[in-house]
Amino acid sequence: MLTLYHLWLNPFCRKVRLALLEKRIEFDMCTENVWERREVFLALNPTGEVPVLIEQNGIALSSSDAIVEYLDETQPEPSLFGTTSLERAEARRLVYWFDRKFNIEVTENLVTEKMMKRFLGLGEPDSQVVRAGHANIHTHLNYISYLVDRRNWLAGDYLTIADLAASAHLSTIDYLGDVPWNDYPAARDWYSRIKSRPSFRPILEDHIPGVPPPKHYRDLDF
Repeated sequence: MLTLYHLWLNPFCRKVRLALLEKRIEFDMCTENVWERREVFLALNPTGEVPVLIEQNGIALSSSDAIVEYLDETQPEPSLFGTTSLERAEARRLVYWFDRKFNIEVTENLVTEKMMKRFLGLGEPDSQVVRAGHANIHTHLNYISYLVDRRNWLAGDYLTIADLAASAHLSTIDYLGDVPWNDYPAARDWYSRIKSRPSFRPILEDHIPGVPPPKHYRDLDF
């Protein structure tokens, strides 16, 4: 069986988890405290970052983009990138948007400040950074609303890795209760459809000791 080294509120790990579950691939999970810089883990991925997926033959795959591309090539159905060149390009463009732009402007400002600092003993969150994250998320929810007003899913007619990447990031923010869903009904309806998928159920069961999620986190009708 495959093994995924991960952290619970890491959106890149969540993206890989969702991809594995959408493809109905069985896997085990192993939490990796990357700040410990374990030599055994560094031998698997010298960057010291998660996610890392270990194949049954022992080969280690790292980087969420590389892992998802690998999964889509080795198990093509269901495709997570679309069927045409344009569909695949659009899905990859949106993955870049969320994994780079959203991550820098929102995820890092909220999850890193409010959660990772706590675990690493780095003091209280920087209120200015947190405010920036709260301000920036509106741009992205507006963009999601714009996309789903014109398409069935973010990248087109079918669910793709773009939806998984976006929901992976938003789910980490939602765990903190920091997504203003009521201001963006179109984005909320899209996320509700994602939450209703079988692949998302394990994400909704995540529980960080000492930091429970808000009640609506697991609620499909939020």
